[in-house]
Amino acid sequence: MLRIGIVGCGKIADQHVEHIVHIPGAQIVGVCDAEELMARQLAERLNLTASFSNVNELIEKTKPDVVHITTPPQSHYSIAKTCLAAGCHVYVEKPFTVTFREAEDLIRLAVDADLKLTAGHNAQFTHAAIRMRALVRQGYLGGPPVHMESYYCYNLGDPAYAKAMLGDSSHWVRRLPGGLLQNTISHGIGRIAEYLTTDEPKVVAYGFTSKFLRDLGEREIIDELRVIVHDGDATAYFTFSSQMRPSLHMLRLYGPQNGLIMDEGQQTVIKLRGAAYKSYLEQFLPQWSYAKQYAANSLGNMKKFAKADFHVEYGKKHLIRAFYRSITDGEPLPLSYEEILRTAWIMEQIFSQLHASVSAASAEQQVPSSAVPVVA
Repeated sequence: MLRIGIVGCGKIADQHVEHIVHIPGAQIVGVCDAEELMARQLAERLNLTASFSNVNELIEKTKPDVVHITTPPQSHYSIAKTCLAAGCHVYVEKPFTVTFREAEDLIRLAVDADLKLTAGHNAQFTHAAIRMRALVRQGYLGGPPVHMESYYCYNLGDPAYAKAMLGDSSHWVRRLPGGLLQNTISHGIGRIAEYLTTDEPKVVAYGFTSKFLRDLGEREIIDELRVIVHDGDATAYFTFSSQMRPSLHMLRLYGPQNGLIMDEGQQTVIKLRGAAYKSYLEQFLPQWSYAKQYAANSLGNMKKFAKADFHVEYGKKHLIRAFYRSITDGEPLPLSYEEILRTAWIMEQIFSQLHASVSAASAEQQVPSSAVPVVA
């Protein structure tokens, strides 16, 4: 029996609970939140008496084997460090940590203590993502990806959708080094990181505030991001947008022979034939191939839906179960530590470049006209 503790009792915790309670051999033994009322409310829903406002007390009194950390990201590092020091395996919601060095330190601690650690990159384990990964491993691309394109958008089209963050100047999302981006893009960056091979790829990032937010009087939140990543012989583009439509959650992989397109929103995986058909057949045959593939994807999705196995949070369910099996059965971790670190590295490079760009723009605006040299 795996004894499970949960630290952070907000909405994300509810998603974790929904999956944990259906896993044979797993039992939630205690919950914790800095707000005592939040912890008590979750404990009551679970018919538990063990609710705490202090992590150390949770660990001491319930002795969990695994702790799920679903608090705001600024606290991930300190809480995970405490749990690892107490001998607990740890699942940390995304973003894994605030900085790359924190990610490095947590993984080092886990390895030294022979404990398991994972990040909440559940978008890596949707039905479509799993099918794409299987095709890559089977060699469909004809080798490692040569180029990748990852899209991970967030719809701010309705002001009410992001009301809490936009209306609160001290909201915890705003206090992250990467703001809105840091709380969102790890899913899309992680998809690229999975197929990169170097630890510290080159990153070029450009971000700005959309006209939509500027018209609302917002100047601090960057909600449009374009990134280029270069890793040896492979390149990748990453796009985050709050405004582009359709709002994509998509990964495109291009190999030496063929390509693949995974659409998370539609839960489809489409094979792209690398070689062109001869003559005018290229204008006729590919369309039939794509139509057949979309039809097969649709039929497969319907079958999963009929079996009640097609819910939005399937990726989180798969990730949690795979993580638990790595603990109980010695299976490989669902996310390699190299992938987690690579994701953290790319994100930190993005945010440092965006900060440098904002600082340079601010300095340029503050230069008095008398300081500008005049050429006679």
